[in-house]
Amino acid sequence: MSFKNNLISNFNSLKYAMTEPAELKRQRAANKIDYNDPNPLISIYIPTYNRGEILIERAVKSILNQTYTNFELIIVGDCCTDNTTELVNQVKDDRIRYFNIPTRGYRYPPTAINHWYNGSTVAANTALSMVRGAWIARNDDDDIWTEDHLEKLLRFAIKGDYEFVSSNYKTISSEGVENVINCSKDEIPIGGTQTWFYRSYLSFVKYNKDCWRKKWNRVNDTDLQERIFKAGARIGYLDDITTLIYPRPGETHIGSKAYLSKEKETENFYK
Repeated sequence: MSFKNNLISNFNSLKYAMTEPAELKRQRAANKIDYNDPNPLISIYIPTYNRGEILIERAVKSILNQTYTNFELIIVGDCCTDNTTELVNQVKDDRIRYFNIPTRGYRYPPTAINHWYNGSTVAANTALSMVRGAWIARNDDDDIWTEDHLEKLLRFAIKGDYEFVSSNYKTISSEGVENVINCSKDEIPIGGTQTWFYRSYLSFVKYNKDCWRKKWNRVNDTDLQERIFKAGARIGYLDDITTLIYPRPGETHIGSKAYLSKEKETENFYK
């Protein structure tokens, strides 16, 4: 790790440690929302980049099929150049809001692993600035929610008076092998980002654009969940499967393995 990266990482860590616990207390005190409301507006956000067809077929389709219907869906394209805009506009549902960031620019050394660490950060932060609901839910453009995803997580959060909840998810390999991922006994008991569900005032915790510079927890979502935990949020874990994760078409892996198994293709995709 370079001296510059180490300096920036240490500065950010100190800044977050000094400001975010205090800001959470301030947000709690200033909050005027009734979080026991059984039918609140939920803001769902999806950051995406040039995956228009899979975005619609997987994430959007499963969201529009939810048993809980009082939501807005915020889709933020990270300067998409494919047919994402056209495909989203073809979905006639007033609950959908779409914004395509006009430029990308240089953000980090454009290696395959850095795209994994940091690729969705700008689009995700843009989406968080657009939320209007009492609760926030996150999904990725290539993942599928069970139809009761929102309903289960909302009821669980209300019952436990939690500020942040998540749940199990199931991965299904290209050969059909299923694996349930349960993070309830981890040091930080938070499930995959596709299962996150939290109070809107936690949106002040933004994704760290410098997460790739760190020595550990370099992935943007693990960086953010650690900071929410350290800020002192009341966290609950639902031991239920609410999300299904498949490899993308033409791939055999998910997560970082999908990025690293075809490094050159990944780097060319994000150029």
